[in-house]
Amino acid sequence: MEDKKNQNQLNIELNEEVAQGTYSNLAIITHSPSEFVLDFVRIMPGVPKAQVKSRIVITPEHAKRLMNALKDNIVRYESIHGPIKQTDNGSAPPMPMNFGPTGQA
Repeated sequence: MEDKKNQNQLNIELNEEVAQGTYSNLAIITHSPSEFVLDFVRIMPGVPKAQVKSRIVITPEHAKRLMNALKDNIVRYESIHGPIKQTDNGSAPPMPMNFGPTGQA
């Protein structure tokens, strides 16, 4: 019985570089009949060109699983921390181009 349990166990390795994470403040999602492409972009103040920091390609089935996992986690997050505020009215959120006042050093 223990051997069968070990056969179903998946070991996932997280190296130090990946564990640091990659900050993104914009996600662009496109799809074809066979895949979803998620581009994670970082927009920085004063930089006219944004850069894709990570691209993830997944199947439609995995996209739906991801959507359900995000919904579940948002529900749990909001039950602890309160509702996440949204600034849009159901349409696409504005591009976060204004990061506030600029400073000098």
